[in-house]
Amino acid sequence: MTTREYLPKLGRVLAGLVLAALAGGAAEKPASLDIEHWQKAFARPDHVPMPADNESTAEKTALGAKLFEDPRLSGKGDVACSSCHQAELSFSDGVDRHTGLDGHPLDRRTPPLWNMAWGLSWFWDGRALSLEAQASGPIENKQEMAGDLESVTRALASDPQIRQAFATAFPEDPAVTRANLMKALAAFERTLVSPETRFDKWVKGDDNALEPDELAGFTLFVGRAGCVACHQGWRFTDEAFHDIGLPGDDAGRGAILGVKAAEHAFKTPSIRERVWSAPYMHDGSLATFEDVVDHYADKVVQRPTLSADLPRHIALSAKERAQLVAFLNTLSSEDPPRPASLPARTIAWGVRTDAVAASTVSQKDRRFTPDAILMKIGEALRILNDDTRTHNVRVDGQGMSFNSDGQNPGDTVTIGFDKPGHYDVICGIHPDMHLSVDVEAAKAP
Repeated sequence: MTTREYLPKLGRVLAGLVLAALAGGAAEKPASLDIEHWQKAFARPDHVPMPADNESTAEKTALGAKLFEDPRLSGKGDVACSSCHQAELSFSDGVDRHTGLDGHPLDRRTPPLWNMAWGLSWFWDGRALSLEAQASGPIENKQEMAGDLESVTRALASDPQIRQAFATAFPEDPAVTRANLMKALAAFERTLVSPETRFDKWVKGDDNALEPDELAGFTLFVGRAGCVACHQGWRFTDEAFHDIGLPGDDAGRGAILGVKAAEHAFKTPSIRERVWSAPYMHDGSLATFEDVVDHYADKVVQRPTLSADLPRHIALSAKERAQLVAFLNTLSSEDPPRPASLPARTIAWGVRTDAVAASTVSQKDRRFTPDAILMKIGEALRILNDDTRTHNVRVDGQGMSFNSDGQNPGDTVTIGFDKPGHYDVICGIHPDMHLSVDVEAAKAP
């Protein structure tokens, strides 16, 4: 099993086990379902929309993809858009609320970026009315990237390659400007279209694409559970703002509009590719799909601003809740998809010439620090999870196989090496994390 297959598929496996335990492995026939109607309702569009004043071109998209990965957009030159919007996590970051530059959690969860080309507004509270306007928000936010766009554009303009890329992408206005920077980022983001999944095969008429319990979950989704009231269309969002009864004081859309009736309301998120973007909700307060279903079923906080589209009580058995989760899983790919428009990431495997002598390694901010070490036979490697995320330490090399299972924040994994040689240490949950370990043989006396 590959690294990517190891933990992310656990939810699917558990859902299957739950259903098997509840139903003895046999699924009951779902309630009546107007298949033709729903297949039309969830059919994908045949093109990606774009504004007339920012038509996408290959050159503009390529520039936007480079800028998305460029830390020079931040104030200190150490944070890129991709630092929080990570492709392998549905362009989110895997934590409930990212730690801001002041060391405190941000107010809201980092949202995924799939299928934003069809959006009507952006951010959880809808304060940006275009992708171009959205692109500048995190860059200028003092707690996120703390970039000054005048300084950013000057720095980029001093790079001959970037300057030429802007000239190629914007032949009618060949300059490194704020407007062109935002247009390039937005053009790239419009290419982030989630791939087809088994659900899409069913929408196209493949009756065998969904398992019986998944189809039963879909029947609940569009029927008695009432999920489709907000999660509409092929992207599974109505682009509207709803108070769904989560606890907390965040006024959400109400603060933007200055309307008390819209307090606690947040934009309906798409649920495409969401297996890879847990935890969920605007505040990251729900860790799993099971938690999400349980919230809607019997944990909604009652208050006057609750959305009129939100069912006030949904009676769901344990089996029905598991069926809903099984259906939600069909809206995600079997492995985290990475868009072709995003530059491939290369990982330098093998012996590193910059390795340092060390036996303790940190995992903060999804990085092993240091990321290349030298050790001697008999030394123990201590890997400390001083991050806010759960990690998983895996080692392969020299006939050695090690798997730490889940490593929670604060936990330390200790590994001993009884043979000299090179070892690759990775995180099964965050595959981009890589630690190079070279173990030297003991010197003869």
